[in-house]
Amino acid sequence: MHRFVAALLAMLGLVCAVAAQEEEDVSPYREMKTLARAVELIRQDYVDEDKTEYEELVYSALRGMLADLDPHSDFMDPKDFKGMQEDTRSEFGGLGVVVGLKNERLTIVAPMEGTPGFRAGLLPGDVLLEIDGQSADKMSLRDAVEKLRGEAGTAVKLAVGREGSPEPLKFEIEREVIKVPSVRGARVLPGDGPRVGYVRVTQFSEPTGREFSRALDELEKEGIDALVIDLRFNPGGLLSGAVEVAGEFLPGGSLVAYTEGRSASAQRRYLAPGKGREARAYPVAVLVNGSSASGAEIVAGALKDSGRALIVGETTFGKGSVQSVVSLPDGSALRMTTAKYFTPGQQPIHEKGVAPHVIATMTAGDEARLLAVRRQEDLPAGTKREEIQPVDDVPLQRAVDALRGTLLQATREGAAEPSGGG
Repeated sequence: MHRFVAALLAMLGLVCAVAAQEEEDVSPYREMKTLARAVELIRQDYVDEDKTEYEELVYSALRGMLADLDPHSDFMDPKDFKGMQEDTRSEFGGLGVVVGLKNERLTIVAPMEGTPGFRAGLLPGDVLLEIDGQSADKMSLRDAVEKLRGEAGTAVKLAVGREGSPEPLKFEIEREVIKVPSVRGARVLPGDGPRVGYVRVTQFSEPTGREFSRALDELEKEGIDALVIDLRFNPGGLLSGAVEVAGEFLPGGSLVAYTEGRSASAQRRYLAPGKGREARAYPVAVLVNGSSASGAEIVAGALKDSGRALIVGETTFGKGSVQSVVSLPDGSALRMTTAKYFTPGQQPIHEKGVAPHVIATMTAGDEARLLAVRRQEDLPAGTKREEIQPVDDVPLQRAVDALRGTLLQATREGAAEPSGGG
């Protein structure tokens, strides 16, 4: 009996050792057996046989796997992947709105100025309820973006939820090829004392750096002493455009942002371009809000951490991740988050945002009126304009007051310095 118990204990010890070894095994093969068994059970017993093709089941598993990681990772079957490649090489129609997930709901981050969505009156924070009659409740971010895109000249019907509106708002908007200037509203602001320039960057595209530089040159000819850069409602765009804008105020080679990920290829540093001249040296304030995302956050973070600008407004959206596309042997592809952006001061942007030095907020009503004023700037000459109540733009006022106060203080300190004697 004792020998039997001893043998049994030895066997149990061996089994436990094997089990422990299996637990330490991080290869995917054991889990693949589980997946393969599930696929076979579905093919064997699921009631609708036409839904049980191997490819369809595996693709569905991959979609779920990627979607469960984060809203920006997804799986593309060969048709989707080919469509994405065509989109990057050619123009496409759309509404000009950036959509993200907020509180697990498809939400408009910002409509780009001068686009169909902006002119129609879509606002940041609008929640997508329906797209062309289909509920958006369980729609993925990628599927929603694909449904909003389409051939220029075609229309899309939307139902959105808006804070303060008891019923869904209905829109029918015609798609256009999205090509609008990204630098707008450059002017010298009214008021006594130092001359403060203003320029608004609505998104970052290939020509943004050149447009921005030209706007600053014109403002400098008018003798500005300081500058306000308005990045509110800027949803981002091309990283290169954001780096060029930040680089106007930083010495060439200065760190603008960097990325970190698990692989060596995910580690990258983005530096201000050297332009053969000194960086612009006057005081700068940057306006941001909860709809400032991606590239706008990179500019704000770089100028904040370098001590080059005063950031005024609200904490930004918090979209600071990098998606890489990896093709698979059958023509499908994975798009997955492989890195996250950090500011020069090692602050993460993703899901954190960039916090302002000076908190200055606007009511939802004032923000809506501000965007309505901007919409009227795009109306053709002679078009009847709606009456809009004056907008109390508190963040802009705070930024201008801070810049003028800084300049006046510097002037007083300079005047108070004792002159040298011989």
